[in-house]
Amino acid sequence: MSNPHGATFAARVGWGVRPAVVVVDLVRAYTEPGGPFFLGSPTVVDAGARLVDGARAGGHPVFWTVVRFAPGMVDAGFFAAKVPALACFAEGAPGGWGELALRPGAGEPVVAKQHASSFAGTSLAATLRARGVDTVVVAGVSTSGCVRATATDALAAGFRPIVVADACADRSTALHEQNLADLDAKYADVVDLGTAVDRLSGARA
Repeated sequence: MSNPHGATFAARVGWGVRPAVVVVDLVRAYTEPGGPFFLGSPTVVDAGARLVDGARAGGHPVFWTVVRFAPGMVDAGFFAAKVPALACFAEGAPGGWGELALRPGAGEPVVAKQHASSFAGTSLAATLRARGVDTVVVAGVSTSGCVRATATDALAAGFRPIVVADACADRSTALHEQNLADLDAKYADVVDLGTAVDRLSGARA
């Protein structure tokens, strides 16, 4: 990944010995035509599936996140004021847009959240620590929003953040690539799908 920020940035955090994959908000609202946040990415679901298969093959935990609000959006705060279309994720909202595009495996937790970051107001950090995880491999949507927020909060929480470029997507190539460049420079290691799958699919240390 090219580094537009200069030589003082883009060192590596590297992989630890106990990675987990966090698939961020890979739900129908982003992946299916007609969805209120449809990204038009033809590859992100398949890439996410490959990444998850690699983690499962290596015996590494997989976590999924979804956005969920109470009926009437009473727990949405100012996030919903900023993005009114988030109402599609309220309990009982029509369309089923909050349904995951891929099926979690047995024992793979689904973390419900109300903010961009998968860590904000959730039990994710505590659950990862309880599992001995030291590296958070991030995939999902969107690169500039929930993926970025999850990666930066993973770093702040003391995990090694790895963002899988091919397994994320955004509303334009430029937006996707600029945010990956910023993440790689300052907050995470950005890697390609093949690298991540190879690393995860080996036997767990």
